[in-house]
Amino acid sequence: MNPVNPTSGITLPGSSLNAERRRRELEQLADGDVVDVLVVGLGATGAGAALDAATRGLRVAAIDAHDLAFGTSRWSSKLIHGGLRYLASGQLDVAHESAVERGILMERTAPHLVRAQPFVLPLTPLVSRGQAALARAGFVAGDLLRVGARTSRRTLPQPRTLSAVETRHLAPALRPVGLRGGLLSWDGKLSDDARLVTAIARTAAAHGARVLTRTRALELHDDGALVRDETTGQELRIRARAVINAAGVWAGGLVDDVRLRPSRGTHLVLRSETLGRLSAGLHIPIPGETNRFVLVLPQGDGRVYVGLTDEPVDGDIPDVPEVPETDIGFLLDVLGSALDVTVHRSDVVGAFAGLRPLLDTRDSEGSTADISRKHAVLTSPDGVITVVGGKLTTYRRMAQDAVDAAVAARGLTAGPCRTASLPLVGAAGPQTLAALDVPSRLVQRYGSEAPAVHALGVADPALAAPVVPGHPVTGAELVWAVRHEGALDTSDLLDRRTRIGLVPEDRATAEEAARDALARTAQVG
Repeated sequence: MNPVNPTSGITLPGSSLNAERRRRELEQLADGDVVDVLVVGLGATGAGAALDAATRGLRVAAIDAHDLAFGTSRWSSKLIHGGLRYLASGQLDVAHESAVERGILMERTAPHLVRAQPFVLPLTPLVSRGQAALARAGFVAGDLLRVGARTSRRTLPQPRTLSAVETRHLAPALRPVGLRGGLLSWDGKLSDDARLVTAIARTAAAHGARVLTRTRALELHDDGALVRDETTGQELRIRARAVINAAGVWAGGLVDDVRLRPSRGTHLVLRSETLGRLSAGLHIPIPGETNRFVLVLPQGDGRVYVGLTDEPVDGDIPDVPEVPETDIGFLLDVLGSALDVTVHRSDVVGAFAGLRPLLDTRDSEGSTADISRKHAVLTSPDGVITVVGGKLTTYRRMAQDAVDAAVAARGLTAGPCRTASLPLVGAAGPQTLAALDVPSRLVQRYGSEAPAVHALGVADPALAAPVVPGHPVTGAELVWAVRHEGALDTSDLLDRRTRIGLVPEDRATAEEAARDALARTAQVG
Protein backbone atom coordinates (compact mmCIF):
# COMPACT_ATOMS: atom_id res chain seq x y z
CA MET A 1 0.00 0.00 0.00
CA ASN A 2 1.73 3.20 -1.17
CA PRO A 3 0.67 6.84 -1.39
CA VAL A 4 -0.25 7.38 -5.04
CA ASN A 5 -1.89 10.79 -5.39
CA PRO A 6 0.66 12.97 -7.22
CA THR A 7 -1.33 16.14 -6.51
CA SER A 8 -0.70 15.70 -2.79
CA GLY A 9 3.06 16.14 -2.99
CA ILE A 10 3.68 12.48 -2.14
CA THR A 11 7.17 11.27 -2.95
CA LEU A 12 9.18 8.07 -2.86
CA PRO A 13 6.95 5.21 -3.98
CA GLY A 14 7.64 2.11 -1.95
CA SER A 15 8.16 4.04 1.29
CA SER A 16 5.05 2.74 3.05
CA LEU A 17 5.64 0.42 6.01
CA ASN A 18 2.76 -1.72 7.31
CA ALA A 19 1.96 -5.11 8.78
CA GLU A 20 1.45 -6.80 5.41
CA ARG A 21 4.79 -5.64 4.03
CA ARG A 22 6.55 -6.75 7.21
CA ARG A 23 4.98 -10.23 6.99
CA ARG A 24 5.93 -10.63 3.34
CA GLU A 25 9.53 -9.51 3.72
CA LEU A 26 10.13 -11.60 6.83
CA GLU A 27 8.89 -14.66 4.93
CA GLN A 28 11.36 -13.93 2.13
CA LEU A 29 14.23 -13.88 4.60
CA ALA A 30 12.99 -17.06 6.28
CA ASP A 31 13.02 -18.74 2.87
CA GLY A 32 16.75 -18.08 2.56
CA ASP A 33 17.13 -14.74 0.81
CA VAL A 34 20.64 -13.44 1.49
CA VAL A 35 21.25 -9.73 2.12
CA ASP A 36 24.50 -7.84 1.88
CA VAL A 37 24.00 -5.98 5.18
CA LEU A 38 21.93 -6.83 8.23
CA VAL A 39 21.44 -3.89 10.61
CA VAL A 40 20.37 -4.63 14.18
CA GLY A 41 18.59 -1.72 15.85
CA LEU A 42 16.17 0.78 14.36
CA GLY A 43 16.95 3.92 16.24
CA ALA A 44 18.31 6.88 14.32
CA THR A 45 21.73 5.31 13.74
CA GLY A 46 20.43 1.89 12.73
CA ALA A 47 17.78 3.32 10.41
CA GLY A 48 20.48 5.63 9.05
CA ALA A 49 22.79 2.68 8.37
CA ALA A 50 19.99 0.87 6.55
CA LEU A 51 19.39 3.94 4.38
CA ASP A 52 23.10 4.49 3.72
CA ALA A 53 23.69 0.88 2.70
CA ALA A 54 20.55 0.67 0.54
CA THR A 55 21.42 3.83 -1.37
CA ARG A 56 24.87 2.42 -2.13
CA GLY A 57 23.19 -0.42 -4.00
CA LEU A 58 23.45 -3.03 -1.26
CA ARG A 59 20.68 -5.44 -0.29
CA VAL A 60 19.65 -4.58 3.25
CA ALA A 61 17.56 -5.93 6.11
CA ALA A 62 17.16 -3.90 9.31
CA ILE A 63 15.55 -5.35 12.43
CA ASP A 64 14.50 -4.21 15.89
CA ALA A 65 13.17 -6.21 18.81
CA HIS A 66 10.49 -3.61 19.41
CA ASP A 67 9.68 -0.68 17.12
CA LEU A 68 11.19 2.23 15.23
CA ALA A 69 12.74 4.68 17.71
CA PHE A 70 11.88 2.45 20.65
CA GLY A 71 15.08 3.25 22.55
CA THR A 72 17.13 6.38 23.10
CA SER A 73 16.11 8.03 19.83
CA ARG A 74 12.66 8.94 21.17
CA TRP A 75 13.86 10.30 24.53
CA SER A 76 15.97 13.24 23.35
CA SER A 77 15.42 16.97 23.90
CA LYS A 78 14.16 17.09 20.28
CA LEU A 79 17.12 19.34 19.44
CA ILE A 80 19.63 19.20 16.61
CA HIS A 81 22.64 20.70 18.34
CA GLY A 82 25.31 22.71 16.59
CA GLY A 83 28.07 21.56 18.91
CA LEU A 84 28.48 24.54 21.24
CA ARG A 85 28.68 22.38 24.36
CA TYR A 86 31.43 20.27 22.82
CA LEU A 87 33.33 23.38 21.77
CA ALA A 88 33.27 24.58 25.38
CA SER A 89 34.79 21.28 26.53
CA GLY A 90 37.51 21.37 23.88
CA GLN A 91 36.04 18.66 21.62
CA LEU A 92 36.59 20.68 18.44
CA ASP A 93 36.16 17.77 16.05
CA VAL A 94 32.85 16.75 17.64
CA ALA A 95 31.64 20.37 17.62
CA HIS A 96 32.43 20.82 13.93
CA GLU A 97 30.87 17.48 13.01
CA SER A 98 27.70 18.44 14.91
CA ALA A 99 27.46 21.79 13.14
CA VAL A 100 27.93 20.17 9.73
CA GLU A 101 25.28 17.52 10.39
CA ARG A 102 22.86 20.13 11.73
CA GLY A 103 23.19 22.08 8.49
CA ILE A 104 22.64 18.96 6.40
CA LEU A 105 19.40 18.19 8.24
CA MET A 106 18.10 21.76 8.18
CA GLU A 107 18.93 22.60 4.58
CA ARG A 108 19.05 19.35 2.62
CA THR A 109 17.69 16.15 4.10
CA ALA A 110 14.93 17.10 6.57
CA PRO A 111 13.98 20.80 6.35
CA HIS A 112 10.36 19.82 7.04
CA LEU A 113 11.27 18.28 10.39
CA VAL A 114 14.07 20.56 11.62
CA ARG A 115 13.69 24.30 11.98
CA ALA A 116 15.46 27.14 13.79
CA GLN A 117 14.62 27.45 17.49
CA PRO A 118 15.41 30.63 19.44
CA PHE A 119 16.75 30.31 22.98
CA VAL A 120 17.09 32.91 25.70
CA LEU A 121 19.70 32.68 28.42
CA PRO A 122 18.34 35.03 31.13
CA LEU A 123 20.95 37.10 32.94
CA THR A 124 19.62 36.62 36.45
CA PRO A 125 21.44 37.55 39.68
CA LEU A 126 22.76 33.96 39.74
CA VAL A 127 24.67 34.63 36.49
CA SER A 128 27.77 36.70 37.18
CA ARG A 129 29.00 39.22 34.65
CA GLY A 130 31.99 36.97 34.05
CA GLN A 131 29.74 34.02 33.32
CA ALA A 132 27.63 36.20 31.03
CA ALA A 133 30.73 37.28 29.11
CA LEU A 134 31.81 33.65 28.77
CA ALA A 135 28.38 32.62 27.52
CA ARG A 136 28.30 35.52 25.05
CA ALA A 137 31.70 34.48 23.69
CA GLY A 138 30.43 30.92 23.42
CA PHE A 139 27.45 31.96 21.32
CA VAL A 140 29.74 33.93 19.01
CA ALA A 141 31.94 30.86 18.69
CA GLY A 142 28.82 28.81 17.97
CA ASP A 143 27.97 31.18 15.14
CA LEU A 144 31.48 30.68 13.76
CA LEU A 145 30.75 26.94 13.80
CA ARG A 146 27.70 27.70 11.66
CA VAL A 147 29.90 29.60 9.22
CA GLY A 148 32.43 26.78 9.15
CA ALA A 149 29.64 24.31 8.43
CA ARG A 150 28.40 26.55 5.59
CA THR A 151 24.92 26.84 7.04
CA SER A 152 23.05 29.88 5.77
CA ARG A 153 22.30 32.87 7.98
CA ARG A 154 18.73 32.59 6.69
CA THR A 155 18.59 29.15 8.29
CA LEU A 156 20.09 30.17 11.65
CA PRO A 157 19.94 33.87 12.61
CA GLN A 158 22.72 35.66 14.44
CA PRO A 159 22.95 35.58 18.25
CA ARG A 160 22.55 38.88 20.06
CA THR A 161 22.12 40.53 23.45
CA LEU A 162 18.62 41.36 24.71
CA SER A 163 17.42 44.04 27.09
CA ALA A 164 15.46 43.01 30.17
CA VAL A 165 12.24 44.15 28.47
CA GLU A 166 12.99 42.09 25.34
CA THR A 167 13.88 39.08 27.47
CA ARG A 168 10.60 39.12 29.39
CA HIS A 169 8.67 39.73 26.18
CA LEU A 170 9.98 36.41 24.86
CA ALA A 171 9.57 34.66 28.23
CA PRO A 172 7.15 36.46 30.57
CA ALA A 173 7.50 33.69 33.15
CA LEU A 174 11.00 34.89 34.07
CA ARG A 175 11.42 36.63 37.44
CA PRO A 176 11.87 40.38 36.77
CA VAL A 177 13.74 41.18 39.98
CA GLY A 178 17.44 41.52 39.20
CA LEU A 179 17.03 40.52 35.54
CA ARG A 180 19.74 42.37 33.58
CA GLY A 181 18.67 41.15 30.15
CA GLY A 182 19.36 38.01 28.18
CA LEU A 183 21.38 36.35 25.45
CA LEU A 184 19.50 35.20 22.35
CA SER A 185 20.89 32.26 20.39
CA TRP A 186 19.56 29.79 17.81
CA ASP A 187 19.82 26.06 17.28
CA GLY A 188 18.00 23.34 15.36
CA LYS A 189 14.78 21.87 16.76
CA LEU A 190 13.04 18.70 15.64
CA SER A 191 9.29 18.55 15.41
CA ASP A 192 9.74 15.06 16.88
CA ASP A 193 12.78 12.79 17.17
CA ALA A 194 10.75 9.60 16.63
CA ARG A 195 9.27 11.10 13.47
CA LEU A 196 12.80 11.68 12.16
CA VAL A 197 13.59 7.99 12.70
CA THR A 198 10.36 7.01 10.96
CA ALA A 199 11.26 9.20 7.98
CA ILE A 200 14.75 7.69 7.77
CA ALA A 201 13.38 4.13 7.94
CA ARG A 202 10.72 4.81 5.31
CA THR A 203 13.28 6.38 3.00
CA ALA A 204 15.44 3.28 3.42
CA ALA A 205 12.40 1.12 2.58
CA ALA A 206 11.80 3.19 -0.56
CA HIS A 207 15.32 2.26 -1.65
CA GLY A 208 14.70 -1.44 -1.09
CA ALA A 209 15.66 -2.02 2.54
CA ARG A 210 13.57 -4.54 4.45
CA VAL A 211 12.61 -2.74 7.65
CA LEU A 212 11.36 -5.25 10.21
CA THR A 213 10.15 -4.31 13.66
CA ARG A 214 9.22 -6.87 16.36
CA THR A 215 12.17 -8.98 15.17
CA ARG A 216 14.59 -9.71 18.00
CA ALA A 217 18.24 -10.62 17.42
CA LEU A 218 19.12 -13.61 19.60
CA GLU A 219 22.64 -14.25 18.28
CA LEU A 220 24.89 -12.30 15.93
CA HIS A 221 27.44 -13.99 13.68
CA ASP A 222 29.69 -12.86 10.87
CA ASP A 223 27.28 -14.40 8.35
CA GLY A 224 23.98 -13.20 9.80
CA ALA A 225 21.85 -13.65 12.88
CA LEU A 226 19.42 -15.92 14.65
CA VAL A 227 16.28 -13.87 15.22
CA ARG A 228 12.79 -14.33 16.64
CA ASP A 229 9.59 -12.91 15.22
CA GLU A 230 8.10 -11.42 18.38
CA THR A 231 4.57 -11.49 16.94
CA THR A 232 4.57 -15.26 16.42
CA GLY A 233 7.49 -16.63 18.44
CA GLN A 234 9.01 -18.22 15.31
CA GLU A 235 12.82 -18.33 15.15
CA LEU A 236 14.70 -18.02 11.87
CA ARG A 237 18.13 -17.25 10.52
CA ILE A 238 18.80 -14.16 8.46
CA ARG A 239 21.79 -14.71 6.20
CA ALA A 240 23.96 -11.67 5.56
CA ARG A 241 27.40 -10.88 4.22
CA ALA A 242 27.92 -8.18 6.86
CA VAL A 243 26.27 -7.41 10.21
CA ILE A 244 26.07 -3.97 11.82
CA ASN A 245 25.18 -3.81 15.52
CA ALA A 246 23.44 -0.47 16.09
CA ALA A 247 21.48 -1.51 19.17
CA GLY A 248 22.45 1.54 21.23
CA VAL A 249 22.57 0.93 24.98
CA TRP A 250 21.86 -2.76 24.31
CA ALA A 251 24.82 -3.17 21.91
CA GLY A 252 27.06 -4.72 24.56
CA GLY A 253 24.56 -7.51 25.13
CA LEU A 254 24.95 -8.68 21.53
CA VAL A 255 28.71 -8.38 21.09
CA ASP A 256 31.38 -9.14 23.70
CA ASP A 257 34.01 -6.57 24.73
CA VAL A 258 31.84 -3.51 24.00
CA ARG A 259 31.97 -1.41 27.17
CA LEU A 260 29.32 1.24 27.58
CA ARG A 261 28.69 3.70 30.40
CA PRO A 262 25.08 4.79 29.94
CA SER A 263 23.99 8.22 31.08
CA ARG A 264 20.40 9.08 31.99
CA GLY A 265 18.82 12.23 30.63
CA THR A 266 15.46 13.09 32.22
CA HIS A 267 12.80 15.51 30.96
CA LEU A 268 9.61 16.76 32.57
CA VAL A 269 6.40 17.39 30.64
CA LEU A 270 4.32 20.43 31.65
CA ARG A 271 1.14 21.90 30.21
CA SER A 272 1.90 25.11 28.31
CA GLU A 273 -0.39 27.17 30.55
CA THR A 274 1.83 26.36 33.54
CA LEU A 275 4.56 28.66 32.21
CA GLY A 276 2.38 30.99 30.15
CA ARG A 277 3.34 32.23 26.70
CA LEU A 278 6.86 31.26 25.65
CA SER A 279 8.09 32.64 22.32
CA ALA A 280 11.51 31.07 22.81
CA GLY A 281 13.14 28.22 24.63
CA LEU A 282 15.18 28.95 27.75
CA HIS A 283 18.70 28.08 28.83
CA ILE A 284 18.54 28.25 32.63
CA PRO A 285 22.02 28.00 34.18
CA ILE A 286 22.43 25.28 36.79
CA PRO A 287 23.60 26.97 40.00
CA GLY A 288 27.19 26.10 40.75
CA GLU A 289 27.89 24.84 37.20
CA THR A 290 29.78 26.75 34.50
CA ASN A 291 28.61 25.25 31.22
CA ARG A 292 25.50 23.25 32.12
CA PHE A 293 21.94 24.40 31.65
CA VAL A 294 18.40 23.15 32.09
CA LEU A 295 16.42 23.62 28.89
CA VAL A 296 12.82 24.78 28.73
CA LEU A 297 11.46 23.66 25.37
CA PRO A 298 8.00 24.77 24.16
CA GLN A 299 6.63 22.13 21.78
CA GLY A 300 3.78 23.98 20.09
CA ASP A 301 1.33 21.20 20.99
CA GLY A 302 0.14 22.43 24.35
CA ARG A 303 3.17 20.99 26.14
CA VAL A 304 6.57 22.15 27.37
CA TYR A 305 9.56 19.89 28.05
CA VAL A 306 12.03 20.70 30.82
CA GLY A 307 15.35 18.89 30.93
CA LEU A 308 17.78 17.46 31.18
CA THR A 309 19.88 15.58 33.65
CA ASP A 310 23.15 13.74 33.05
CA GLU A 311 23.47 10.91 35.56
CA PRO A 312 25.47 7.69 35.26
CA VAL A 313 23.44 4.47 35.19
CA ASP A 314 24.65 1.13 36.47
CA GLY A 315 23.13 -2.33 36.27
CA ASP A 316 20.79 -3.89 33.76
CA ILE A 317 19.39 -1.78 30.92
CA PRO A 318 15.58 -1.55 31.06
CA ASP A 319 13.42 -1.40 27.94
CA VAL A 320 11.87 1.85 29.19
CA PRO A 321 13.94 3.81 31.76
CA GLU A 322 12.18 5.00 34.87
CA VAL A 323 12.33 8.61 36.05
CA PRO A 324 13.53 8.92 39.66
CA GLU A 325 11.96 11.54 41.91
CA THR A 326 15.42 12.98 42.54
CA ASP A 327 15.68 13.99 38.86
CA ILE A 328 12.24 15.62 38.99
CA GLY A 329 13.13 17.53 42.13
CA PHE A 330 16.43 18.70 40.65
CA LEU A 331 14.79 20.07 37.50
CA LEU A 332 12.04 21.81 39.46
CA ASP A 333 14.64 23.42 41.73
CA VAL A 334 16.54 24.84 38.74
CA LEU A 335 13.29 26.19 37.30
CA GLY A 336 12.60 27.88 40.62
CA SER A 337 15.93 29.70 40.46
CA ALA A 338 14.83 31.78 37.47
CA LEU A 339 11.04 31.77 37.10
CA ASP A 340 8.46 34.11 38.63
CA VAL A 341 5.92 31.28 38.74
CA THR A 342 6.16 28.33 41.08
CA VAL A 343 6.05 24.98 39.32
CA HIS A 344 4.76 22.34 41.71
CA ARG A 345 5.25 18.59 41.56
CA SER A 346 1.55 18.32 40.69
CA ASP A 347 2.16 20.45 37.58
CA VAL A 348 4.37 17.69 36.14
CA VAL A 349 1.90 15.79 33.95
CA GLY A 350 4.51 13.46 32.50
CA ALA A 351 8.21 12.64 32.52
CA PHE A 352 10.58 10.60 30.41
CA ALA A 353 14.19 9.47 30.56
CA GLY A 354 16.59 8.23 27.93
CA LEU A 355 19.90 6.42 28.24
CA ARG A 356 22.79 7.72 26.16
CA PRO A 357 24.98 4.84 24.84
CA LEU A 358 28.30 6.44 25.77
CA LEU A 359 31.47 4.50 25.05
CA ASP A 360 33.37 3.92 28.29
CA THR A 361 36.98 4.83 27.57
CA ARG A 362 37.89 5.95 31.08
CA ASP A 363 39.39 4.01 33.95
CA SER A 364 38.21 6.39 36.67
CA GLU A 365 34.77 6.96 38.12
CA GLY A 366 33.06 10.28 37.68
CA SER A 367 30.36 12.22 35.92
CA THR A 368 29.12 10.98 32.56
CA ALA A 369 28.83 14.64 31.59
CA ASP A 370 32.59 14.48 31.03
CA ILE A 371 32.55 11.50 28.65
CA SER A 372 33.08 12.41 25.01
CA ARG A 373 30.06 12.28 22.70
CA LYS A 374 32.32 11.16 19.87
CA HIS A 375 31.13 7.93 18.32
CA ALA A 376 33.17 4.80 17.68
CA VAL A 377 32.96 1.97 15.15
CA LEU A 378 34.32 -1.33 16.49
CA THR A 379 34.91 -4.64 14.71
CA SER A 380 34.65 -7.79 16.77
CA PRO A 381 36.99 -10.77 16.20
CA ASP A 382 34.24 -12.56 14.26
CA GLY A 383 33.63 -9.55 12.01
CA VAL A 384 30.49 -7.95 13.48
CA ILE A 385 30.57 -4.15 13.16
CA THR A 386 29.32 -2.23 16.22
CA VAL A 387 28.64 1.53 16.25
CA VAL A 388 28.22 3.22 19.62
CA GLY A 389 28.48 6.62 21.26
CA GLY A 390 27.58 9.79 19.43
CA LYS A 391 24.24 11.54 19.56
CA LEU A 392 21.08 12.09 17.57
CA THR A 393 22.44 15.06 15.61
CA THR A 394 25.28 13.05 14.11
CA TYR A 395 23.33 9.85 13.36
CA ARG A 396 23.97 10.17 9.60
CA ARG A 397 27.75 10.37 9.99
CA MET A 398 27.72 7.47 12.44
CA ALA A 399 25.76 5.41 9.94
CA GLN A 400 28.15 6.33 7.13
CA ASP A 401 31.19 5.28 9.16
CA ALA A 402 29.54 1.99 10.14
CA VAL A 403 28.67 1.12 6.55
CA ASP A 404 32.15 2.13 5.39
CA ALA A 405 33.60 -0.29 7.95
CA ALA A 406 31.25 -3.10 6.90
CA VAL A 407 32.05 -2.63 3.21
CA ALA A 408 35.78 -2.67 3.91
CA ALA A 409 35.71 -5.58 6.36
CA ARG A 410 33.61 -7.86 4.18
CA GLY A 411 34.84 -6.78 0.75
CA LEU A 412 31.41 -5.66 -0.45
CA THR A 413 30.97 -3.92 -3.78
CA ALA A 414 29.19 -0.65 -3.02
CA GLY A 415 28.85 2.86 -4.32
CA PRO A 416 29.77 6.01 -2.39
CA CYS A 417 27.73 7.41 0.49
CA ARG A 418 24.80 9.52 -0.79
CA THR A 419 22.95 10.43 2.39
CA ALA A 420 24.40 13.93 2.86
CA SER A 421 22.33 15.17 -0.07
CA LEU A 422 19.42 12.70 -0.08
CA PRO A 423 16.07 14.19 1.05
CA LEU A 424 14.06 12.08 3.46
CA VAL A 425 10.41 11.19 2.91
CA GLY A 426 8.37 14.41 3.05
CA ALA A 427 11.29 16.77 2.52
CA ALA A 428 10.80 19.80 0.29
CA GLY A 429 12.02 23.37 0.02
CA PRO A 430 10.56 26.14 2.23
CA GLN A 431 8.57 27.70 -0.62
CA THR A 432 7.03 24.37 -1.58
CA LEU A 433 6.07 23.59 2.00
CA ALA A 434 4.69 27.09 2.60
CA ALA A 435 2.43 26.74 -0.44
CA LEU A 436 0.70 23.61 0.88
CA ASP A 437 -2.93 24.39 1.68
CA VAL A 438 -3.12 22.40 4.92
CA PRO A 439 -2.57 23.20 8.61
CA SER A 440 1.02 24.27 9.26
CA ARG A 441 1.31 21.80 12.14
CA LEU A 442 0.83 18.92 9.70
CA VAL A 443 3.47 20.38 7.37
CA GLN A 444 5.98 20.50 10.24
CA ARG A 445 5.38 16.82 10.96
CA TYR A 446 4.74 15.33 7.51
CA GLY A 447 6.23 17.80 5.03
CA SER A 448 5.06 17.19 1.48
CA GLU A 449 2.92 14.29 2.68
CA ALA A 450 0.77 16.60 4.82
CA PRO A 451 -1.96 16.99 2.15
CA ALA A 452 -2.46 13.22 2.04
CA VAL A 453 -2.75 13.03 5.84
CA HIS A 454 -5.16 15.97 5.83
CA ALA A 455 -7.20 14.33 3.05
CA LEU A 456 -8.00 11.37 5.30
CA GLY A 457 -9.82 13.71 7.64
CA VAL A 458 -11.58 15.48 4.79
CA ALA A 459 -12.84 12.16 3.40
CA ASP A 460 -13.98 10.98 6.83
CA PRO A 461 -14.89 13.81 9.26
CA ALA A 462 -14.74 11.33 12.14
CA LEU A 463 -10.95 11.35 11.66
CA ALA A 464 -10.58 15.12 11.50
CA ALA A 465 -10.99 15.90 15.21
CA PRO A 466 -8.20 15.72 17.82
CA VAL A 467 -8.23 12.42 19.69
CA VAL A 468 -7.38 14.15 23.00
CA PRO A 469 -8.81 17.49 24.17
CA GLY A 470 -6.07 20.11 24.18
CA HIS A 471 -3.70 18.07 22.00
CA PRO A 472 -3.68 18.49 18.22
CA VAL A 473 -3.14 14.89 16.98
CA THR A 474 -6.12 13.70 14.92
CA GLY A 475 -7.55 10.31 14.08
CA ALA A 476 -6.31 10.78 10.53
CA GLU A 477 -2.73 10.80 11.78
CA LEU A 478 -3.26 7.52 13.60
CA VAL A 479 -4.71 5.88 10.49
CA TRP A 480 -1.82 7.22 8.40
CA ALA A 481 0.68 5.77 10.88
CA VAL A 482 -0.87 2.29 10.57
CA ARG A 483 -1.09 2.35 6.78
CA HIS A 484 2.24 3.98 5.94
CA GLU A 485 4.52 4.26 9.01
CA GLY A 486 4.66 0.69 10.27
CA ALA A 487 2.64 1.10 13.47
CA LEU A 488 1.46 -2.33 14.61
CA ASP A 489 -0.29 -1.63 17.92
CA THR A 490 -1.59 1.11 20.20
CA SER A 491 1.81 1.59 21.82
CA ASP A 492 3.43 2.28 18.44
CA LEU A 493 0.70 4.83 17.71
CA LEU A 494 0.57 6.66 21.03
CA ASP A 495 4.18 6.44 22.21
CA ARG A 496 6.20 6.83 19.00
CA ARG A 497 4.27 7.85 15.86
CA THR A 498 2.66 10.50 18.04
CA ARG A 499 3.80 11.55 21.51
CA ILE A 500 0.40 11.48 23.16
CA GLY A 501 1.67 8.79 25.53
CA LEU A 502 4.12 11.12 27.27
CA VAL A 503 1.19 12.24 29.40
CA PRO A 504 -0.45 9.15 30.98
CA GLU A 505 -3.83 10.88 31.31
CA ASP A 506 -3.85 11.77 27.61
CA ARG A 507 -2.71 8.27 26.69
CA ALA A 508 -5.66 6.70 28.46
CA THR A 509 -8.04 9.06 26.67
CA ALA A 510 -6.56 8.23 23.25
CA GLU A 511 -6.56 4.42 23.59
CA GLU A 512 -9.97 4.00 21.95
CA ALA A 513 -9.01 6.15 18.96
CA ALA A 514 -5.80 4.13 18.53
CA ARG A 515 -7.71 0.86 18.55
CA ASP A 516 -10.16 2.33 16.04
CA ALA A 517 -7.30 3.28 13.68
CA LEU A 518 -5.94 -0.27 13.80
CA ALA A 519 -9.40 -1.74 13.19
CA ARG A 520 -10.05 0.57 10.23
CA THR A 521 -6.85 -0.53 8.53
CA ALA A 522 -7.56 -4.20 9.21
CA GLN A 523 -10.94 -3.77 7.52
CA VAL A 524 -9.32 -2.12 4.49
CA GLY A 525 -6.75 -4.92 4.27
